[in-house]
Amino acid sequence: MPFFGQEIFEAAQATKGLADPAYLAALATGRRLSGADGIDAMLSKYGVIALVAPTLGPAGLIDPVLKDRYLGGGAGTLAAVAGYPHLTVPMGQVSGLPVGLSFIGPAWSEARLLSLGYAFEQATRARRPPNPASGRP
Repeated sequence: MPFFGQEIFEAAQATKGLADPAYLAALATGRRLSGADGIDAMLSKYGVIALVAPTLGPAGLIDPVLKDRYLGGGAGTLAAVAGYPHLTVPMGQVSGLPVGLSFIGPAWSEARLLSLGYAFEQATRARRPPNPASGRP
């Protein structure tokens, strides 16, 4: 890691560990807010089977002075905290940089998300310009 340190890993190593009551309480709260009170609540309220959103903005350049800079969180954060499935498929490009589309569902909905992602890719395949790097149309 010539440009960046390991501060996040060092901070994690300095904690009291996975059995720490404060960690366990924060974990339970995060899972509830992202799962039952988050993804599940949104799906139920709007009567949908999945949440769909841009995954992130386009990739940023690595800056050895200012380091990596991300503006905002990614669509997959709630799914990751809840332990729910999250699928990202290619959506297009912004200034030549790839961007993805996320499909997020409730627990155990992997097969449905794969079907949705496949349908999106098939529906948009003819509209996308060919990617010369892939060797495929």
